[in-house]
Amino acid sequence: MALDYGERRVGVAISDPEGRIASPLETIERGRGAGSAIARVRELVREYQVGRIVIGLPLHMDGRSGPEVERVRAFGNQLARETGTPVAYLDERWTTREAERAFAPAGASRRRRAVKRARLDPVAAAILLRTWLEREQS
Repeated sequence: MALDYGERRVGVAISDPEGRIASPLETIERGRGAGSAIARVRELVREYQVGRIVIGLPLHMDGRSGPEVERVRAFGNQLARETGTPVAYLDERWTTREAERAFAPAGASRRRRAVKRARLDPVAAAILLRTWLEREQS
């Protein structure tokens, strides 16, 4: 399973049991704090018998980490404790842009892109998961 963790939403993607195909699954609305997101991820871990959770790290373009990275790591640490599932991290600097290019038609308005953002998050998570799976197989 891969998560694209954001301030408002968490994009979720899942792979097939053999770890060959990464598919967008859903968007979790965070609401206030990470508690509801953790509860939903916990349900998904059980339902899909997840063996590892990969979370994207929002590094700066120059590779530096900032407060966002600390929030993601805190979320991941809490997930690992509450689910008993190993958590790994992967640089996500390009996943959202790649998802936007694949998903949004050229020239789409900002408003239209904002409406589609919730659908974009699981696509970004799937790209992250695909990258992780490709690295694991090589």
